[in-house]
Amino acid sequence: MTEPVWGPVHRDIVDLLADHPADVPAVVDHLTKLQDMLVRLPPLEASCPLADFNRLYLTITSSVLDGLYDDRFVDPAFLSRLDVEFAARYFDAMRMWTDSSPGTPKAWSCLFERMRGPDARPLPSAAAGVNAHINFDLPFALVTTFDHLESEPVDGSDQHHDYLEINKIFADKIPGLRRGYLERWQLLIDMLNGDIDDWYQGELVEYTRDVAWRNAQKIWRCRHDPDARECERMRLDDNAAALGRLLLSPLGAFLQ
Repeated sequence: MTEPVWGPVHRDIVDLLADHPADVPAVVDHLTKLQDMLVRLPPLEASCPLADFNRLYLTITSSVLDGLYDDRFVDPAFLSRLDVEFAARYFDAMRMWTDSSPGTPKAWSCLFERMRGPDARPLPSAAAGVNAHINFDLPFALVTTFDHLESEPVDGSDQHHDYLEINKIFADKIPGLRRGYLERWQLLIDMLNGDIDDWYQGELVEYTRDVAWRNAQKIWRCRHDPDARECERMRLDDNAAALGRLLLSPLGAFLQ
């Protein structure tokens, strides 16, 4: 008999994924419950690869929710919708993997495949999840958000301002999160490096999210052309999968 995809928490995860979060508080609630489930999976040598990413994603999304409550954003309706559409793509990828669907994005499959080994270190696992979510999911989440709001991705707009504001949340949260993934010897090197690693990670997130915005603009222009849109989907999925496999490789783990 084949073991369920999610082991002893398979039914709990299936039930959770059957519900679709309709707002940001519901997204945070889903991610919180999912984290509790993922950390109960039979552990590999170090940790659960997907839980390592989900923890980071939960932290960032919780900070976005705090920003919405604090009137931090110019167009909260846009950012709320984007957050929901963004999360939906992550949950959809998990749902497809659960159903053994051939439509599961390759960008996510390379991380899901590590759930049963070989062991992946926490930082590369989190980085591979961020890669799949930003480089593949985010451009399409932006397009569906703008389509729903009957707007479009324009540089310098209120929506673009709020989109860039998320970079500041990453810059604030990533240093602490990143150190939480490091082993003792890595923490020593990190301390010797001073603020260099924090600066580098912040610049990388900012650059990657800018590329995602540009890709969304490209998809937006061809959104009514199914063939062109599918071509973009395949291109972004292939590129993100290639980077994900590198991040999860021994070389990727060494570089981080």
